[in-house]
Amino acid sequence: MREKPVDIAARKLRCSPADIQEVTVVRRSVDARRKPRIFFVFTLQVSVKNEKTVLRKFKLDESVRKIEEMKADPIVYGSERLTHRPIVVGTGPAGLGAALTLAEHGYCPLVLERGYDVDRRSEAVRRFWEDGEFDSRSNVQFGEGGAGTFSDGKLTTRVNHPLLRQITQKLVEAGAPKEILYAYNPHIGTDVLRAVVKNLRRKIERLGGEVRFESCLTDLITDENGSLKAVVVNGNERIETEGLILGIGHSARDTYRMLYDRKVYLEKKAFAVGVRIEHDQKVIDRAQYGCDAADLGLDAADYNLVYHGTDGRACYSFCMCPGGTVVAAASEEKGVVTNGMSKYRRDSGVANSALVVNVTPEDTGGDSPLAGVEFQRRYEMAAFLAAGSNYKAPVQTVGNFLGRTKEAVPSAVHTYKPGVTFCDLHQLLPPFVTDTLAEALPYFGRKIRGFDDNSVVMTGVETRTSAPIRICRNEKTRMAVQTQGLYPVGEGAGYAGGIMSAFLDGMETAIVFMKKYHPVEVKNG
Repeated sequence: MREKPVDIAARKLRCSPADIQEVTVVRRSVDARRKPRIFFVFTLQVSVKNEKTVLRKFKLDESVRKIEEMKADPIVYGSERLTHRPIVVGTGPAGLGAALTLAEHGYCPLVLERGYDVDRRSEAVRRFWEDGEFDSRSNVQFGEGGAGTFSDGKLTTRVNHPLLRQITQKLVEAGAPKEILYAYNPHIGTDVLRAVVKNLRRKIERLGGEVRFESCLTDLITDENGSLKAVVVNGNERIETEGLILGIGHSARDTYRMLYDRKVYLEKKAFAVGVRIEHDQKVIDRAQYGCDAADLGLDAADYNLVYHGTDGRACYSFCMCPGGTVVAAASEEKGVVTNGMSKYRRDSGVANSALVVNVTPEDTGGDSPLAGVEFQRRYEMAAFLAAGSNYKAPVQTVGNFLGRTKEAVPSAVHTYKPGVTFCDLHQLLPPFVTDTLAEALPYFGRKIRGFDDNSVVMTGVETRTSAPIRICRNEKTRMAVQTQGLYPVGEGAGYAGGIMSAFLDGMETAIVFMKKYHPVEVKNG
């Protein structure tokens, strides 16, 4: 019979269960250091009577400590009056975080999304994967929920902030599994995430916001002082506003070009490119747990690998998807882009991860802040041509890539749709990337047995790890440098690196906006 959390906490704290007032699971992780003996490790938050007496027993025990709860600063509304409602561009995590926060406080935001709603978007993506029918208007990058909608739905972040708990609670309220409140590496999965983003949108609408799909930001109207006065949507509709929160995501290349033409201050930033690598999930499970995950009732195992090359380059795993698939993630015609995705149950039987190498601003050449975009595009188009100009992806086995074997046709698992073509990945990526990959693969094979087996398949190209551009902003006002009223947020602006950090950035920016303006409910633009 399982012990109750109250009894476990009382035994640990050497007190009576009657002294325990409340127990909350804060974190659950897996300790596999002594595999195949596997342990769950729980962190509990416990409220007790006579707290000082209990703590006195554990002065020298680091596993018991008093929690100093982080509290978010109270929101104080500003005094400036809004003539028009604020606009939020993008329904990725940053845009949803900003729009939901504004709606909850009576600011009635207008939310513009260039792609389709999540149901129509999912159908467009299915047709692309199954039939190669590409839709540049709405795809894996564009549409309700942003790029994260077709991903593993990871909620990990290195940020420590009092609003993070609020974010996970909002996600649970919108349909995410309750375990994200305490899991060590929480994830939602693409299947659940699609329902979550729809429910967040409906909440924004219930609170007075408006969400418009197929509404692409195509221009900014500013006065002679560089202050924002209006936006242009779909090339013909002008909408007045004092404030635009811009959460465009890392693939809105036409929007980057428009911002550059409108003298919005942009700068190049580092990113990474590489390939997707796939393994039988059992290979990863046995390396990490010492047995199949199913034997112990564990979740599919993941990994996090880093190699520091001889020339100062780093190769590292990115967006690792246990029990997932490699997916076509193009957002432009005549380009091949890969990404990883998994469902909530992570039960495909195949593990995949990006293996990427860092790209510096100097690597992209030229002085233009758009040079990184052109760098990415060059290799995406090369992959498209090499694989047959039909959105199939180029693949190569590790053995062939490393020159160990002459085998040309991959026999091991590969999941990319609409299909694959054998190619030499050395010809489709920069030499500094392929050279570093060639050094890293045997190193990773020593870390995880079977990782660099000759038959393992790599699929190219992975180019959208992060934005190659930063839309520079003043961190105090959150407004773009030289453009008053424009608030760049999230991954597309270069200020976040995942669902949680982007959602947080959107929320924080909305709060800064509210501290400037009074919450007048403006129902009509």
